[in-house]
Amino acid sequence: METTNMSSEVLPASIEPPNVEGKPGASDSEEERQKQRVDAEAQPISKRQLKKLMKQRLWEEQREQRKEKRKEKRKRKKLERRCQLESNSDGNDRKRIRRHVAPSNLRLIIDCSFDDLMVLKDIKKLHKQIQRCYAENRRASHPVQFYLTSHGGQLKKNMDENDQGWVNWKDIHIKSEHYSELIKKEDLVYLTSDSPNVLKDLDESKAYVIGGLVDHNHHKGLTFKQASSYGIKHAQLPLAEFVKMNSRKVLAVNHVFEIILEFLETGDWQEAFFTILPPRKGAVPAHKACESSPQDHQALPGGWDSAIEGEHGRDDPGSPHKEQQGQQSSSVSAVSPDPQ
Repeated sequence: METTNMSSEVLPASIEPPNVEGKPGASDSEEERQKQRVDAEAQPISKRQLKKLMKQRLWEEQREQRKEKRKEKRKRKKLERRCQLESNSDGNDRKRIRRHVAPSNLRLIIDCSFDDLMVLKDIKKLHKQIQRCYAENRRASHPVQFYLTSHGGQLKKNMDENDQGWVNWKDIHIKSEHYSELIKKEDLVYLTSDSPNVLKDLDESKAYVIGGLVDHNHHKGLTFKQASSYGIKHAQLPLAEFVKMNSRKVLAVNHVFEIILEFLETGDWQEAFFTILPPRKGAVPAHKACESSPQDHQALPGGWDSAIEGEHGRDDPGSPHKEQQGQQSSSVSAVSPDPQ
């Protein structure tokens, strides 16, 4: 009797048939309650939610249109690539243009003998200007015979540290010697704004020297004095004859270099100046300046100076240089540091 009672008491607890049979009903009722709760919450919809729903519906409706647009875009890009390949085959790309260049016999020298007169910041500026000259000469239709003389000291160290690829540069003569040791005196012409001689044309049998000096006008007239001491010819670009500038009458080394490259291609000084001079110079044709007020006449530049300008030039609308207005013509403003 005791054994029977124990089995009858334990059996319901182990089998639990009522609970197993009641699970489906419980889940159905739970789902119904959830649906009711969702329906109750969905009734008061806000404007923001309504906008989201409308956007979602519009997105779904425009799915096919987006698909067609993607197809059209792919076709257009494919056509553009095909046209580009065809233009390249006609010789319109840069590499093919380089094959048809006509190198000039003119020698253009950057004199780097002023290394000890510059601080590291100015050395870095000069390095960037030289990089720009090299790049422009490589892509020019009439590249010059490019010389870098008196190469050494801080400049060489900076180039070794920051531009190790310079040792692989092509179409350039990088020499540690002074230019006077490499080229005959009668062939040399030093370009300096202090010269009373104005350059009318370029003689391709000559070697033109640009002073590689960034000194913020601390050594005014130095390049002219050096040219005179060596007994070589000197001249200035005919800037005043063609251009009036609202800013300082100074040009960076790369500006002078690029102006000469442009003149070799066009044979027109005015076109060369206005192609190369950066917009911040506020350059206008000199004949238009003559029609302006007498105050503007007093601002006509008398020359140029390649020794104290930053390296920003053509194709550089983001130059940080800001010109000071209302300065006297005798005042000197230093160049802003270059962020590049």
